[in-house]
Amino acid sequence: MQDDEDSGEFVSKSARKRAADAAQALGTRLTELKDSELQALDLPEKLLDAILLARRITSRGGLARQRQYIGRLMRDIDTAPIEAALARKARASALDAERHKRVEAWRTRLLTEGPPALDALVDWCPGADRKALQALIDKATGARVDPASRDGASRQLFRSLRELFDTISR
Repeated sequence: MQDDEDSGEFVSKSARKRAADAAQALGTRLTELKDSELQALDLPEKLLDAILLARRITSRGGLARQRQYIGRLMRDIDTAPIEAALARKARASALDAERHKRVEAWRTRLLTEGPPALDALVDWCPGADRKALQALIDKATGARVDPASRDGASRQLFRSLRELFDTISR
């Protein structure tokens, strides 16, 4: 902000307020990250200490003041790399969630449709172990199998599908 004032460009009070609010919001997002993720961002020591302190504050008013302080510290640094890192993390989380949904959909399809779904999976992925998958499907849907074994077989089917899809995506 100071660069804009020094360069002679007019920055309205509203624009400065929006920038300060954005910096404070980014600082709040940083307080929610794991320690390892914070270390990877290579933040200035003063900002990192303020973020770690904010995690320990339980008083609502104290936490609000600490967030304002973090926002003030954030105004003095370039936030673009931090925002880019958080965007990469969000994309990775979204991809993991999508992958999980795809595996879960295939497991549900295999358990409800049976052999036609298994045929479709083997056609789509010729490297799939048909016999092992069929055994897990039979165990997970068998009427004579106890419920705990069915649940275990269903989880094992999910793990097998996840491993199969991991090999495909590499």
